[in-house]
Amino acid sequence: MNKLPSEKRAQILNMMVEGMSIRSIARMTGASKNTIVKLLADAGRACADYQDEHLRGLKSKRLQLDEIWSFIGAKEKNVPKDQKGQGRGDAWTWTAIDADSKLIVSWLVGDRSGETARVFVCDLAERLSHRVQVTTDGHKAYLEGMDAAFAGEVDYAMLEKVYHEEGSQRGPRRYSPGRMVRSFTTCCSGNPDKAHISTSYAERQNLNIRMGLRRFTRLTNAFSKKVENHVHALSIYFMHYNFARIHQTLRVSPAMAAGVTDKLWSMEDVVRMVEAYENKTESMN
Repeated sequence: MNKLPSEKRAQILNMMVEGMSIRSIARMTGASKNTIVKLLADAGRACADYQDEHLRGLKSKRLQLDEIWSFIGAKEKNVPKDQKGQGRGDAWTWTAIDADSKLIVSWLVGDRSGETARVFVCDLAERLSHRVQVTTDGHKAYLEGMDAAFAGEVDYAMLEKVYHEEGSQRGPRRYSPGRMVRSFTTCCSGNPDKAHISTSYAERQNLNIRMGLRRFTRLTNAFSKKVENHVHALSIYFMHYNFARIHQTLRVSPAMAAGVTDKLWSMEDVVRMVEAYENKTESMN
């Protein structure tokens, strides 16, 4: 089977994580849309598998959890009744970020239910080597997930923020965030350090995702049409963020800061990992 040269694959993946759409990449590189989508799927599976295997036994001390909204195919309110539950509608990306190394420890795409929270937090707990402090927003589904995953063996607090909606959300302020008027914390388990009860890093990471993934850009037609491609794009983005991007404050990649790797990856390194995964998969079939 014909494949793009490794250099071209690295170029395309770099464009993906810098916020370019599939059609834009096709115009810029001359590769066909189908070829780019095939690379998206292959690289997405490889990146997900690699991080699932290597992001374990982590020595994180403080974690922040949050969810970011997007949609597949159409917003939930616009999905026809006969297409409900078929991978279309609202999609929430749950993320857990290490407050010290800035590593994205775990993520999951799903709805915003307690069951999804349970799956997400249980996966997170399996990747940690010792007791941690966790902060989430006030979404009550986290309570179910934290109880199932840690059974009380965690220092856990909720940080709830109250926003004031200034007048009607019409006109020039329709898409502006409300002004935060107050916040309050709730200790849910253990003895969390009040000085480190925060979701600031998780919220900033949500901004990074919207800036770095075209699929999350609001008010465009660049949204994902298939949930599988949505997940693949996130896997590639987090692989690049964790291993191949220098954090401006830390001056190393998050994976280096967390002790997962001792070198800064390049996108060429990512491509070599993808190709090794493809060869392994082909030999098994």
